[in-house]
Amino acid sequence: MAGFHVMTDAYGAHVQPTVRHISTADLWDALKLGAEDFWAKPSHYVFLCLIYPIVGLILTQWSSGSNAIQLVYPLMSGFALIGPFAAIGLYEISRRRELGMSSRWHHALDVRHSPALPSIAVIGILLFALFLLWLFTAQSLYTSLFGAEPPASVGTFVRDVLTTGKGWTLILVGNAVGFVFAAVVLGTTVVAFPLLLDRDVGAVAAIETSARVVMANPLTMA
Repeated sequence: MAGFHVMTDAYGAHVQPTVRHISTADLWDALKLGAEDFWAKPSHYVFLCLIYPIVGLILTQWSSGSNAIQLVYPLMSGFALIGPFAAIGLYEISRRRELGMSSRWHHALDVRHSPALPSIAVIGILLFALFLLWLFTAQSLYTSLFGAEPPASVGTFVRDVLTTGKGWTLILVGNAVGFVFAAVVLGTTVVAFPLLLDRDVGAVAAIETSARVVMANPLTMA
């Protein structure tokens, strides 16, 4: 039985899956298959996707109650940074359906039986670290422009952001920095989690493969 592993595959080898050209037709095929997965089991995906608005509401409530109104947008937009990990259950259901296996909603939890679970967990932790770094960066940017004192109210915050030069600097620079974070996540995880569910290649190989896929197919992957 293979032991705990993350850097390599189950046999200690560092594999490099072949990266092929991804055409526009391939992209449309992927979207078509994704739509077929959804319509085959729509209730499963709706149930699992409810976590996104629920988490968004929780984050908004927490930030509002903690005098952190300035973090509402970074929290809700930044949650997308851990989206690839949060969607692991959807990947598992699609994988099972492709193989002709039973794909009830609770099968999303079968990820816990995957031999690649340690690698999946490591990449998930890395994404969470990026999420925290994004929040720290967003807070630092706000503090550098408006000071350490939190906004007095939601109305005051909205007015300051939309009607002042500092506010527009916050919007433009904040979104530019957020784009960089999003690009890093896309480039390192776009195929990492589906690949690990399909083949236990290790976290490093999964991240490297994602990067190679994006570099080889920048337009279609964007």
